[in-house]
Amino acid sequence: MRKLLLLLFAFFGAAIATQPAMAADTVYVVRHLQKAEGTDPPLSAEGTANAQILADRLAKSGIKAIFATPTKRAMQTGEPLAERLGITVAAYDPHDPAALIKAVAAVQGAALIVGHSNTVPDIVARFGGTPVPLTEQDYGTVFVVKPGRATVDQILLKATPERG
Repeated sequence: MRKLLLLLFAFFGAAIATQPAMAADTVYVVRHLQKAEGTDPPLSAEGTANAQILADRLAKSGIKAIFATPTKRAMQTGEPLAERLGITVAAYDPHDPAALIKAVAAVQGAALIVGHSNTVPDIVARFGGTPVPLTEQDYGTVFVVKPGRATVDQILLKATPERG
């Protein structure tokens, strides 16, 4: 009997350990918006305008925390929403996704994560969603990951010729 209990504990403990991390509510993941040129470029005029649209769209979504890589374009993508909500954008290290997952899991409510074309699909997957590949030309899609759902909803900040 004891061996059976140990075996069950080991099985269920391993199953729990492999489940994707999830915040209490919803995780919104977006690639930084359109950028200007240069080293660590800021948002372009179009990106700045789209950051305002992002703030408008997510202002009533229950977001309690915003995380962005410490690049100008990522931080500037989250700042209009942060200002509207009275919170601060927290920088995260894109090379340490485990720390990001831990920080998001501690949020009581929804969170926004601002990443990059090469990190957003992995972030979506780490929170249990089916990732959507991004290219360097993909801007303005917010991926909405909810607990227990592999399907990822999408919010388009504005219609584009490629996505309608």
